[in-house]
Amino acid sequence: MQGKHGRAYSKAMADDPLALFDAWFAEARAAEPNDPEAMALATADAGGRPSVRIVLLKGHGPQGFDFYTNLDSRKGAELAANRQASLLFHWKSLRRQVRIEGAVELLPDAEADAYFASRARDSQIGAWASDQSRPLDRRETFEQRFAAMQQRFAGQDVPRPPRWGGFRLKPAAIEFWTDRPHRLHERRLFTRTAGGWDEGLLYP
Repeated sequence: MQGKHGRAYSKAMADDPLALFDAWFAEARAAEPNDPEAMALATADAGGRPSVRIVLLKGHGPQGFDFYTNLDSRKGAELAANRQASLLFHWKSLRRQVRIEGAVELLPDAEADAYFASRARDSQIGAWASDQSRPLDRRETFEQRFAAMQQRFAGQDVPRPPRWGGFRLKPAAIEFWTDRPHRLHERRLFTRTAGGWDEGLLYP
């Protein structure tokens, strides 16, 4: 049986998980007052030490879920050492969560270039001025670097920094969580298989 995204899935399933995410995300964009694209990104270094932060979803589809960062940031370094990661969307207005686990891969340069070109100019310049996740002696140092980059790129397009790019998380498991009274929540887990997806329920 084929879903909307061309993925095979079990006949026992009521939904294709990628199509279900599309529907939930559309509802979140209509209902969530601030940043429905915000998602927690959990990574771990080669030794297994975890870290988590909020990033923004910048694209999604059958191939996976995309986000961008400085490749020398902590998350960039951890993803280079350990390609496994997890995402979590929490849409409080809808009382829903979506948790996604899988391996990540670097996005092609052409996709990173296209997205970087779409960013606000000050955001582009900020990417050049920031050594993301590195120690900063004082705020004024960063502001001075930003001003210097404004002068450097005055009157011209701002190119993508060489160590700035994107990642795509390819989902191996997607869990849809729905709030229910008395903590009797509903949890639907979709797990990727060789033939498509299997669906099961989890105790809340």
